[in-house]
Amino acid sequence: MSLSPFNLIGLSCQSLVGNPLRSGLSIIGVFMGVAAVSATLQVRNISQAVIAQQLAEGDAPQVGFTPQWNRITRQRSSFNLEDLEFLQRRLRGVQAISGINWMRSSQVVFQDQEATPRMRAVTPNYLETIGQKLVAGRSFTAIDFEQYRPVIIIDQYLAEQLFKGINPLGKNIYIEYRPYVVIGIIPTNSNDDEPTGTIYITTAFHSTMTGNNTISSISIRPQRLEDLQNLEEQGLKLLEQRYPGSKFWSWNTVEDILEQKKTLESVSTALLVVGAISLLVGGVGIANITIAAVIERTPEIGLRRAIGATQKDVMLQFILEAAILSLVGGSLAIVSVHGLTVIVAQRFEFPYTFESRNAAIALSSAVLVGVGAGFFPSLRASQLDPVKALKG
Repeated sequence: MSLSPFNLIGLSCQSLVGNPLRSGLSIIGVFMGVAAVSATLQVRNISQAVIAQQLAEGDAPQVGFTPQWNRITRQRSSFNLEDLEFLQRRLRGVQAISGINWMRSSQVVFQDQEATPRMRAVTPNYLETIGQKLVAGRSFTAIDFEQYRPVIIIDQYLAEQLFKGINPLGKNIYIEYRPYVVIGIIPTNSNDDEPTGTIYITTAFHSTMTGNNTISSISIRPQRLEDLQNLEEQGLKLLEQRYPGSKFWSWNTVEDILEQKKTLESVSTALLVVGAISLLVGGVGIANITIAAVIERTPEIGLRRAIGATQKDVMLQFILEAAILSLVGGSLAIVSVHGLTVIVAQRFEFPYTFESRNAAIALSSAVLVGVGAGFFPSLRASQLDPVKALKG
């Protein structure tokens, strides 16, 4: 007659408690392996959170293109709105594309306040391309471009410097004696150590002032971060085909972050391999100790078989012992790694959130290795001849 699951669990626990040294060594082996796997998963999660935080603090990931100066012809190509449409049609994975003209800084006046901010002339979708959200007001519209309206968007720093607590929206400011209406406010660039303020006008209005309808550089925002480098390569090829003989500079705004991400992923992968090896070593330890337990307890196995225990009962008991050792060692490892990670994250101000999914992966791998390691010794124990086992 087979034993109930509760009786099997009770017998397994009694056996493990009766051999504390053997059980302790097995638990330590599993603990080391699961701790290595769990720590690797935590490192990967923290690194991903750090990368996400760095991306969130700056502008959206973008790739940019600017024509190079030809030293022989003393000329360089210029972009225009048709180039934006051309790239939009030919490239895949583009979330937004826009152009910008770099203008010289100009004196800006509002009542008795003055400033000398940076000036930028931008095409539609510029704010979407750089990932900037308005603090107040609105963005440029198609009508602003079609009707050549003298409207501007300023950053918070300039708004504070010029308006001193007055609501800037709808107010007129003068740039080189021309009036402009403030329609929107965006956050100040966090990368500016010493901000001077920034003003954005439409390329349409800029062309009416200068007669120049070209674009200095093109920026492209990908739909996914993984597409950034591919967009940079493909965009460069398309522009060189469109302008034979011309060369272009290309760059992306998160190159350092991407390199950091690759390094962290490589380190995490290497650590995961080490953790897997450690876990397998723990499994080998469980297998060896299970084999030793089978040899040591051969008479006990014979007695149990003689009084009615089935082969399945014997096999399940040894498998349960391996599973319990794995669960205990794995649980201790997860709790320990979590505690240490919390301390380190608080000490160095890293973003950290406990993820039950990673804990489940680490613990499941421990149980799987433990049960797998104890399976064949357990099978051997269940196949022992009761008479020979009693003679043991």
